[in-house]
Amino acid sequence: MLNRRRTARVRRSVVAAAVTAAVLALGACESDSDAPAKAKGAVGPSVVAPGKPGEPARTLSAEEAAKAAPDDTPNAADFSYAHMMITHHGQALQMTALAPQRAGSTQVKRLAERISAAQKPEMAAMQGWLKNNGGAKGKSGHDHGQGAMPGMATPAQLAQLRAVKGTAFDELFLKLMITHHQGALTMATEVLSDGNNVLVEEMANDVIAQQTSEINRMRSM
Repeated sequence: MLNRRRTARVRRSVVAAAVTAAVLALGACESDSDAPAKAKGAVGPSVVAPGKPGEPARTLSAEEAAKAAPDDTPNAADFSYAHMMITHHGQALQMTALAPQRAGSTQVKRLAERISAAQKPEMAAMQGWLKNNGGAKGKSGHDHGQGAMPGMATPAQLAQLRAVKGTAFDELFLKLMITHHQGALTMATEVLSDGNNVLVEEMANDVIAQQTSEINRMRSM
């Protein structure tokens, strides 16, 4: 199912790009005041749209291509993902903020810096996406409480992390952050299956790539 959705989105992006090119070409033709009038029955710009697997490509007019382009209007899963991931990232930043004063390992301190540097702009991007799509105040239909998000540390675990230093901090930080990242991967994978918006798909793929790499790094520490 997930592979089919990804294939559909790739085709949607190709068609969208082709439509844009065709519209630009049409506009250029119509804006040329020195060009001769179109002959009756002349054919306007066309778009080559990729076919489904095993099917040939089709040649469409710009109008036909515009109608054929799938709608990527955000759905409830897209809004829910953005809201929850902002909260999820927020907790990760709380944890990384403890590392400079409490971590014993330079590696852990540097890892915390990288996580913070990656997740702050990701949060800003999701907040901007919500604002641009009218979902800044919770247009998702889902509870954004911590209990609904996989991988979140409990208040007791966070209190324990704040209370330890040195090697004890390093070990607990890595344990909690690996679980936290695994929860983010679960959420990102779910929105790739259930969501509908291309920009949310791109953000989810970025999360998967970044946090998979960081999980592997933490497991080797």
